[in-house]
Amino acid sequence: MSIDTIQAIGALLIGGVFVFAGIDHFLKFKAMCDYLASRKFPAPAVMLAAGSALEVVAGLMLALGRAVPFAAGALVLFTLATNVALLRFWESEEPERQVLRSAFLINLAVVGGLLVAGTV
Repeated sequence: MSIDTIQAIGALLIGGVFVFAGIDHFLKFKAMCDYLASRKFPAPAVMLAAGSALEVVAGLMLALGRAVPFAAGALVLFTLATNVALLRFWESEEPERQVLRSAFLINLAVVGGLLVAGTV
């Protein structure tokens, strides 16, 4: 298998995860809005709609190999922003702290994958 094929599969997988997540957020819009509001997130409906749309569009772009640096960059910024805004493990007590910290670290690994995908 060529390196180009492997990179295309990687971009398809990571982009696909964002497409799936964005669609899932739209399907569970009310519950997601309620969660964001409970976390004191500003303008939860607007932010959720914008973030979910970004996930779907940029995820598709990445998965299909279109404007890859732009798509990866947008997803990096989105992932970092949501990490800091929503996965504030340092403010939580155990066992929630461990769950949030794990999700935070996983998202950092995703950012690393996006950086690689966007520069290859």
